[in-house]
Order: sequence, then C-alpha cells, then structure tokens
Amino acid sequence: MIELEGLTKVFPGTRGESVAAVNDVTFSVNPGEVFGLLGPNGAGKTTTLRMLCTVLKPTAGFATVAGHDIRANPAAVRRSIGFLSANTGTYDRMTPREMVAYYGRLYGLHGAALQSRLDELFTFFQITDFQHQTCGQLSTGMKQKVSIARALVHNPPVLIFDEPTAGLDILVQRAVIQMVRDLRQQGKTILFSTHVMSEVYKLCDRVAIMAHGTIAACGTLEELRQQFGEDDVEEIFFRLVS
Repeated sequence: MIELEGLTKVFPGTRGESVAAVNDVTFSVNPGEVFGLLGPNGAGKTTTLRMLCTVLKPTAGFATVAGHDIRANPAAVRRSIGFLSANTGTYDRMTPREMVAYYGRLYGLHGAALQSRLDELFTFFQITDFQHQTCGQLSTGMKQKVSIARALVHNPPVLIFDEPTAGLDILVQRAVIQMVRDLRQQGKTILFSTHVMSEVYKLCDRVAIMAHGTIAACGTLEELRQQFGEDDVEEIFFRLVS
C-alpha cells in the first residue's frame, strides 16, 4: 500500500552545503498494517511523511501511496490519504460539524452522502454531543477527535499519523491509541510515526527505526530482537540512534 525506494531529501545548509535530512530510505507498508516509523526528534521522520503526503518533493528516489506515484500523480495520492499530527489545528470559530463538512466538500462529498458520512464519523468517535459547539470551546482531546474525523471524512485507505499524541495528556493519548486500533480493525493501512516505545508495543505490526535520516533497522519486534540478540527493543532503539 505504501512503497518507498531510495527516497532522499536534501536541503541547503547554513553555509551553502547540502544536508540530507532523509537519505536513501526504503521500506514498504502492507495493506491493513500499522507500521511504526520510530526515531528521535530530528531523525527525518516528518520529512519522510511530508514527501509521502506530497507536501515536499523528493530530491531522489521513488515512492507510491495506494498505487499512485508521489511525483507523477500527487492529486491522487492526496485523495488516498488522511493525515494527522499533534499540531493539526481546528478552526476556533467553526463547529466540528461545519469543519469536517468543509473538508468533505473539498474532497467532493455533497448532499445526503456528506451528511451520512458526518453522522457515521461523529457516532464512531463519540463527538455527536458537542458537534454544534465552536471548536474554540472544546478541550484538547475533543479537538483531536475532530481532527481525526476530518482526516477520515473522504474514507481514505491510507492514514499517516505524525506523532499524533505528542503534547497530549495521558487520557487523550490513550483515546488516540484506541482509535488507531479501531481504524486497523476497519482495514485501514496506517503509517504511525512516533518516538514513544510504549505506542510501538501497543500498536505496531512492524517497525522501522530511523536515525540520522536513514533506516537503521526494520521488521517485527521479534525479528529485531533476534537480529540484535537483545530482548529489550528499547535498548535496540537506543543502540541504533545514539
């Protein structure tokens, strides 16, 4: 469902030199899988996800999302994904229903089909009771639920989550983790970027550990344990990123 081969992004440095934020990254995400992209801040995770979302153009390499080339057909890629991060904002003067409906119309949903989709999402995420309040009145947890509904309004097959629990309190973090589990049950393909090991244990079918712009290791947790001769995956992580 997601394929990357040699994906690279180079930025100009402060002294005019070239700096590779992402360098020759290769991995794949299978349909219906939660794939963890694990790494410390500055490892290149967000840059990789931004290329997959077509926000950034790669310097080199190749990637497809849901069968669409990120260079040749970026519009089809964007139609195929839902994106969420901890910084995904809501519009304070709009209600949740107005905001999610707005994004639904951007994706071509209208009339009864749009209203039916809104009802489905708001029931699933248990946000019906506050759907007509302005987003500025909502708690952080409620806003994050609305943001997830916005990312899902067009029912994309692929979801890309960039550290969606960062900065959230423990109750909201737990709710987001449960939502990811529920979405996997629906058959969604999920690329989940994080630096929190407990989230990897709870969610991920496979994981790629990213350090200094490259993939240092990739596989299931058990495969990583066997490869490195270490039972504690957290120790493997620290060994690779230090």
